Amino acid sequence: MTTERDYDVVVLGAGSGRSVLSEELAHLRTAIIDCGPYGGTCLNRGCIPTKMFLHVAEVAGSLPELSRLGVDARVDQVRWREIRDRIFDRIDTFAASGPEGARSAGIDAYIGAARFVGPRRLVVAEPGGDVEVTAAQVVLAQGASPVVPQVIHDSGVPFHTSDTVMRIEELPKQMLVLGGGVIGTEMAQLFWGLGVEITMVTKGPHLVKGVGEDIGRRFTELMGERWALHLNAEVTSVAERGDGIHVGLADGTTLVTDQLLVAVGRRPNTGDIGLDLAGVEVDSDSGRVLVDEFGRTSAEGVWALGDVSSVHQLKHLANDQARTVRHNVLHPDAPKPLRAKAIPSAVFSDPQLAIVGETLPQVLAAGCDAVAFTQKLGDTAYGWALEDTTSVCTVVAERGTGVVLGAQLMAPQASSLIQPLIDATARGLSARDVATTQMWIHPAAMELIENALLGVAEAAGT
Repeated sequence: MTTERDYDVVVLGAGSGRSVLSEELAHLRTAIIDCGPYGGTCLNRGCIPTKMFLHVAEVAGSLPELSRLGVDARVDQVRWREIRDRIFDRIDTFAASGPEGARSAGIDAYIGAARFVGPRRLVVAEPGGDVEVTAAQVVLAQGASPVVPQVIHDSGVPFHTSDTVMRIEELPKQMLVLGGGVIGTEMAQLFWGLGVEITMVTKGPHLVKGVGEDIGRRFTELMGERWALHLNAEVTSVAERGDGIHVGLADGTTLVTDQLLVAVGRRPNTGDIGLDLAGVEVDSDSGRVLVDEFGRTSAEGVWALGDVSSVHQLKHLANDQARTVRHNVLHPDAPKPLRAKAIPSAVFSDPQLAIVGETLPQVLAAGCDAVAFTQKLGDTAYGWALEDTTSVCTVVAERGTGVVLGAQLMAPQASSLIQPLIDATARGLSARDVATTQMWIHPAAMELIENALLGVAEAAGT
């Protein structure tokens, strides 16, 4: 028997989608649907646990580096299960409270898989039986899942993705990471910092895209001193044998590892949920829900946000879009556009990478006359304290005006250091104004940003 229920607003996905249903919608009949655990990828399998693990890995991995500062230290033991359980005990408790927290706010919370059976009409497979849900407006926010190449699927070899690898029972001696990018790089950093030998196989010439040729090369070379890198490589075979997992590459190389981690990207969760019955158009190549500048899909009354519809799979972007979609749900006749400028991102490696706006080649290709300037952290007083030899900040600005168009960083805590450059890029500020209309604490790492701004202002002729 199927129960039927009707709502004003239904959200599919309890990650960033949950924040759509704020107190502003308390006067409406609302519901949220998720297979669980509540909180989405970021809380349960992504941003938050990885950063909790990476903090431990960074501390442990930095100890051998202390020798160049005159301190000899080493890691005697890594209590993996203790680290893992401390992190997930906290996360799992919080996630488990999600449905009840929604209900206490007056939101009906469903735990189960949902599929469309018609326009704005869903069937939710709950443990107690199917529930048919209809709504005046629906928000799609069901996120994305790891992509697994066919060669891995067909091999039958056991493997992990970022969804599962942080819950393994024991640390392996060796791990092969298939795929670079943000996820592969952060996972390699995490396990390398805890003593695992890392081999990384990636299709491109650099581990991370979008940071510019210079920083991309610098970062790849630095990681190559820690991990066995196979760049411009393609996996052609995978097999499990007595001595481990054998991974064959197109160039004839065979790699042997204890554990295989697949991190080649994530695909929006749009398959097999009946979006065609809902009238929602999806990009056939990427699987993304197609939306207009306001987050509207092709179906009347259906919106989408976050990884399910965005080119950039970023939690802070999904949160920002959730705030915009919330407004648009309440004011469909006066919608606000989704933010499309100055979308920052970061890689929590060691050192960290951070990016906002455009690289110099991208700006020049778009027909804008621009310049770039690169500042080394090692040329600042705080860089001396760190004995830093690798960290840099590149700022791109328009020639003549000095307006900041983008920036790329490789430095400790780059994810925080970049914030003044995000502000400048978002608001169209000139590099000289940002550098000279405020004071910068000396001697602090933020002088890296100050000097980079002054340098690009000079290059821009302002």
